[in-house]
Amino acid sequence: MNIRIFSDERTAAVYAAAVIEYVVQTTEHPVLGLATGSTPVPLYDQLVEFHQAGLSFAHVTTINLDEYVGLPPSHPQSYHAFMEEHLFRYIDVRKENTNIPRGDVQDLAGECKRYDEVIKNHPIDVQVLGIGVNGHIGFNEPDSVLKVGTHVVTLAEETIAANSRFFASTQEVPNRAITVGLQPILRAKKVLLLAFGEAKAQAVMQAISGDVRTSLPASILQVHPNVTFVLDQGAARVFLEEEKRKHATYNHG
Repeated sequence: MNIRIFSDERTAAVYAAAVIEYVVQTTEHPVLGLATGSTPVPLYDQLVEFHQAGLSFAHVTTINLDEYVGLPPSHPQSYHAFMEEHLFRYIDVRKENTNIPRGDVQDLAGECKRYDEVIKNHPIDVQVLGIGVNGHIGFNEPDSVLKVGTHVVTLAEETIAANSRFFASTQEVPNRAITVGLQPILRAKKVLLLAFGEAKAQAVMQAISGDVRTSLPASILQVHPNVTFVLDQGAARVFLEEEKRKHATYNHG
């Protein structure tokens, strides 16, 4: 596990974008696993700048992690709309090469199976993740068990509360979502987990250290051979405090 700590989220985003640029430029048919929410926005802004400077995404396939159940792609708070607003409309990725679950279909189980086939046929080269305050990745929420494949999940209260800032009220936030399971995340050749702000500091620390546990899904990343936590000072606060304490104890001893 690699941990990279930056002074602010923009600097962190430049680092993450450079990692993705390398994959895009050195892979014949690169597949990017993408996330939504406020955390990856600085990264997407930076990728747009890279595209304007000459980086092409014409040969790239993208696979998004999740979508709200019940929202059509045209809904302004759907993750289809999010990706158009923050990335897709500004780069030369082909629409047919972008993949996001459909949350507005009648047969949700069938959609999950379809999406698993998409992932099976497009192994992910680099997976971008955020982390919830409760340690969720994608919409894989804390539970007694964690599912490996694409599935429908009931969102935790903390997740609904955190996402309510994108809606007019908490009551408007969908309480279910389709999410990619943990298997394709762990099979990605490289994982970049981005976390910004002190609200994420405790979850980051618990994901980095301690036992792997279903009550904190991000802790499963400890078993991945190539994962990098990309943090700003706020998100790294608890980790840095613990490292300082360990260092002081070592010097005392």
